[in-house]
Amino acid sequence: MMEFFASSLLTAVPLLGALVSLIFWSDPNRVKTCSIASSILTLALILGLAKFLTPSPTGLLSLYLLPLGAMTSVLSHPLHEDHRFSWMVTLVCLGFGIGTLTGQDVSGSFFLMMLLATIIALLYRHHTALWPMSWLGVGLLSLGLVCLGISMLTAMPLSSLASLMTCAVLLPLVPFHGGYLTTVTRLPGNLPSFIVVLLPILGLHQLSMTLSTIPENVMSVVSALALAGALYSAVKALAQSRVRLILGYGSLSFFSIAWWFAATTEAITPRTALLVGAIGLATSGLLIAWQVIRTRYGDDVDPQAISGLAAAMPKYAVVLSLLGLAAMGIPPFGVFAGFMGLVLTSPQAPVFGLFLALAAWLAASWYIMQMVQQLLFGASRPNLRYTDLLHPELISLLIVVLALLVLGLAPSTLFGPEQGVEPPIAVFLESLPWQN
Repeated sequence: MMEFFASSLLTAVPLLGALVSLIFWSDPNRVKTCSIASSILTLALILGLAKFLTPSPTGLLSLYLLPLGAMTSVLSHPLHEDHRFSWMVTLVCLGFGIGTLTGQDVSGSFFLMMLLATIIALLYRHHTALWPMSWLGVGLLSLGLVCLGISMLTAMPLSSLASLMTCAVLLPLVPFHGGYLTTVTRLPGNLPSFIVVLLPILGLHQLSMTLSTIPENVMSVVSALALAGALYSAVKALAQSRVRLILGYGSLSFFSIAWWFAATTEAITPRTALLVGAIGLATSGLLIAWQVIRTRYGDDVDPQAISGLAAAMPKYAVVLSLLGLAAMGIPPFGVFAGFMGLVLTSPQAPVFGLFLALAAWLAASWYIMQMVQQLLFGASRPNLRYTDLLHPELISLLIVVLALLVLGLAPSTLFGPEQGVEPPIAVFLESLPWQN
């Protein structure tokens, strides 16, 4: 009974916040304040009610990151009446996301269906003929929605395969990654910087409930797709000129590595959730940092035309450098901790696969470093008007950096117990002759 009450309350708070924001619709400042306050209240309630929720294989980290991502994405966004809709939709998506994570049986799937339907409607509304990728993204998200319905109405093994398809759309896996990339590039306002946290977390949650029922030969195919996707997306990121596509393909490369570990070990642990959550949060921070540039110089600004920000915008330069290091997987941030945690606790991982994963990691370091260097260094342009971070932008980005630092330094067991993982050193010791 208490679990149902906690789940219902956590889901209702952001949805009620979205309704309250309609009351203040004529005042953009109040709408933004309502969205931020609802996200903070949701996070506080999660901290207080977490003990009443059913433990998940991914731990509690996923639940903490959703309101944090919503709050930082709204806080950093410029105050304008055109952004009211995206702030309200952020709360709606947050409510549906929490309902998916905390709901039991049918209710969790129902909230996930509502979330997918909302995103599909948004992409349809904001479609443009100049961006044909939108239709591919809408189609793949619709496929995920249909597969989710099939998994609810059918028995195994069809339900497991359908659920796996939904996971591949949410937690992007090549060749079903188009929906994720479209949400990163085409959703309005602050939504991309929140969706990059939301969708992968929900996909991992769905995968944790499905993984044990998937046949081994299917997981072998998933493992091969994950390795191919990690290298493919790394190469695609190197070839992009648009920052959102660079970040979209870059995060896809890291998510593919998480897929490979899950398929190889056939287990989802809090370490997997740490890696996925840290990747999503780091990508969100970089999208927020790029939104700062778009606010200064226009939505269609060419990143090649921006340089010399380190001298003119020192606060921005420091925060962007830290976010770049975190996204590259440099210690002591969360991406590094999640990746190394999986490497050190995955004795079944083939050496060849680890080599390819490391190659994708190094490629990610290259294109993220290249993007940061292009913006921060080089000659200052006299035709640019430099304005350093405003207080809301600085606070939002600092929260993201500190959260990534906490994820890298905190023990993984803080967010949930490890399950089904045996350290490689234990496997080695058991193989020694004197143990027999």
